Amino acid sequence: MEFSDRVLKCIDCGAEFVFTAGEQLFFYDKQFKNDPKHCKQCKAKRASGSSRVRTETRTSCSQCGEETTVPFKPTQGRPVLCRSCFQKQMGQPKPVPEAKAPEIRDSEAKAPEISMDPEAIPETN
Repeated sequence: MEFSDRVLKCIDCGAEFVFTAGEQLFFYDKQFKNDPKHCKQCKAKRASGSSRVRTETRTSCSQCGEETTVPFKPTQGRPVLCRSCFQKQMGQPKPVPEAKAPEIRDSEAKAPEISMDPEAIPETN
């Protein structure tokens, strides 16, 4: 299959960039279905993570009531902790639920033990 250079438009900055025949061959070999959507500069910016902005949500701590911000949107029914309460909680060991002894059913009852004492074995003639 022959490939030729194609000019594409970056969806981030709108600049035109060349999708070379070699790049197309690479995409074909890797079985990529879509053409690239970003120029090399925008792809490098995205890879470095410099343009990512964390969304902060203002809320109050479930333990101490202090106003705080968290990097996620709180959901109903789940406690939200401020940094200090969270660190206190992480420093404490988690309570381990008490282990119950397994119940033995009649079908699982143990068979009587067999004695290996030679005097306990009846003699045969």
